[in-house]
This record gives sequence, C-alpha cells and structure tokens, in this order.
Amino acid sequence: MPEWLFEAGIGEARAALVDDDRIIEAAIELDGGALRVGTVARARLVALLPGRRGRVALDGGEALLHVPPGITEGAALTVEIVREALPEAGRAKLAKAVVTDAPLHPAPDLRARLAATGHPVRALRPHEPDALEAAGLSELLDEALTGEILFPAGALRLSPTPAMTLFDVDGGPPLDALAIAAARHVAAAIRRHGIGGSIGIDFPTLQGKAQRQAVAAAIDDALPPPFERTSMNGFGFLQIVRPRPRASLPELLRADPVGAAARAALRSLERTPPTASRRHTLPAAVHARLMAQPGWLAELARRTGVVHDLESA
Repeated sequence: MPEWLFEAGIGEARAALVDDDRIIEAAIELDGGALRVGTVARARLVALLPGRRGRVALDGGEALLHVPPGITEGAALTVEIVREALPEAGRAKLAKAVVTDAPLHPAPDLRARLAATGHPVRALRPHEPDALEAAGLSELLDEALTGEILFPAGALRLSPTPAMTLFDVDGGPPLDALAIAAARHVAAAIRRHGIGGSIGIDFPTLQGKAQRQAVAAAIDDALPPPFERTSMNGFGFLQIVRPRPRASLPELLRADPVGAAARAALRSLERTPPTASRRHTLPAAVHARLMAQPGWLAELARRTGVVHDLESA
C-alpha cells in the first residue's frame, strides 16, 4: 500500500509517496512561504490591469486576480490563494487569488496536505535508517536538477521553460515500442515531480495513426487525472495540460540550486552520528548560504546537540 514518508527538515519539509520501495510522488515545501494555496486573507487592490485583472497586496506578497465589477483601486477585500508564485528566469510569476466570502485562515501545510490524500503518513527521524534515500531521494533530486531520466528503452530530457515543461524522447528502434515506453515514463515523471501547466512531449515521428493513438492511450492509462491532452501530431508532438497550483520540483530546485544544496547539506549533517567528526568542508557557495542563515545553523545545533565546524572548500 502506498505510504507517505515525511520529514520536517531544516529550511524545508519534504515528503515522498512510496509504493513497492520506489517514489511515485514527491513534494518539497520551503519554510517561510506566505502565499500558499488555500490561504484566505484580507487584501487591498493596489492596481487595476487591462481585462478586469488586478494586483492585490497581502501580508507576505502580492497576487493577481480577476476583479469583480464595482471594485476600485484601494478597496479592501478577502481573497483566497489558488496558485502560488512560480519561479521563472528574470522574475517570478505572481500568485493567483480569487475573491471569496470564506473565513480567514492560513493554508494547510505539507503535513496536512498529505493527510488529506487518505494515504498513511509516516514521520521519519534522523536517527532512523534513511527510508527516503532507500526509496531513491537522491536520484529524484538529480532528475529534477539535470533533467536526465533514463529508462530501459531510452532516455528522457526534461526542460522547464516559461511557456511549458518539455520532454524530449531519445532512443533507438523500433520507434513505436520506444514511444509507448516513453509515454509511460513521461507520465510517471510528471507525477513524481509534481509537474503541472502545459507539458509538451517530443516523441519520435510515427507514421501510422494507430501507432500514434496507442501512444496517447498509454498516456491516458498511466497519468492520473485530471488532465487534458491533444492527439499526437504527424511530427510526434503531444501536449498535456494539468492543474498547476504550485511549482514543480524541477522549477523549485533550479530556481535556487545553491539553496537546494544547502538544505541537502543540513539534512546530511542532521543525520551525522554524534561520535563523528564535527568538521565538515562544503562547497564555497553552499558554505556562504549557510553562514547567511544563522537560524538554520542554530536549529541544526538544537536538533543534534552539536555545534558543527563548517569550512569552505
């Protein structure tokens, strides 16, 4: 039976849905995120934009929303966050909100979201065997950062872009078998990495309509709803659209790879036996990030009972 493995880490909470000793879904929630999906808060309309769109200011940031008729700039209103801010090169996309009459309340945190799925949740402790790593955590994070996903018949290249997340399929003949296998692995990767929005898949070109339909059927069988998709065109391209309430793991980690490496280092240090050396050499950028986060280091010392001597490589 699938089970959520949950860690309340330093700087982030992390979780993976594990079935048959492998990760089928994962999530990371950074500390300090104010405008999370499900937040209901008071806001002020600070700008009207074309098309009855507007920008509202809340504690913790700004969001976009569709402005109901009769609401003017400066008005106070209650809104619910329905999409979190999305990291992009240059500047992040603002969160999205809708006007609501619901009572004010904070968003559910990651642990609460896991409980709502109906799967059992097991909280992990640093002194226990590393169940997340045994299920493939390092491989998952490497996939997110590099985009390289191997499978027996070939390989996928995952590339987030501002317009859509792209998958490129590579491998040898027979191309129909390659495409069907790739479809299943793309579907698994979409779920594993929490990828939403527009998703494009560049399959090898298949000449027969029946072959293209078989690839689309493989997507339908392997990808949990809700989603919409196009048919595969004659050039091998197929598009999927899924809900996108928050950033995918590739978007999250690539937006701040140094921060991701720093939090991974904290996870490793937290699991270091107390009898081991307290001196650790870290990459210069990771060391600098940790030195700029005294709260993280204080929490590490509190959890481990040890003050670690961190040096820059």
